[in-house]
Amino acid sequence: MGISIRALAEGDDRSRFRSGSTELDDFFRRFAEENQFRHHIGVSYVAVHEVEGETAAPILGFVTVAPATLDADALPNGKSMPPYPIPVLRVARLATDRDVRGMGIGRALLRFAFELAERQRDEVGCAGILVDAKPESVEFYSSLGFVPLDTLAGEILSAPRPVAMYLPLGSIPRRP
Repeated sequence: MGISIRALAEGDDRSRFRSGSTELDDFFRRFAEENQFRHHIGVSYVAVHEVEGETAAPILGFVTVAPATLDADALPNGKSMPPYPIPVLRVARLATDRDVRGMGIGRALLRFAFELAERQRDEVGCAGILVDAKPESVEFYSSLGFVPLDTLAGEILSAPRPVAMYLPLGSIPRRP
């Protein structure tokens, strides 16, 4: 399946997207466009299967990224860093439509985020990638070299807490 990845466009039809996660689907339908075009706090990139002559290709998956910082002493890579906040790229959300799960769409979106972080490193500075992994996704991110970060914030007992995980740019796998 040939897919292309592009920034979410205003007016993209997100109503048919179903990942199987109410939280991710709700974010994508209700907040992704507003966060990107009104608040400018993150950008969602979508994977679509472009069909010639079709004006509204269905969205197969999305990744939402935003700039972030980590305290230098929180970085697990053992590298000596300056004692101030270090720029990273945060992968805030990643989801694929349940009808195309297992077809490599999520990995393609993650590869796109890796390439974006590498461009950010060269253009404005970026030491690595931070992901807010859902508990059920920790093993997937660990298999790519992400390591959990120690966090000091308290837990919300009513919802599983995402696990902050980090991957230094020098450790990005060539084929996720």
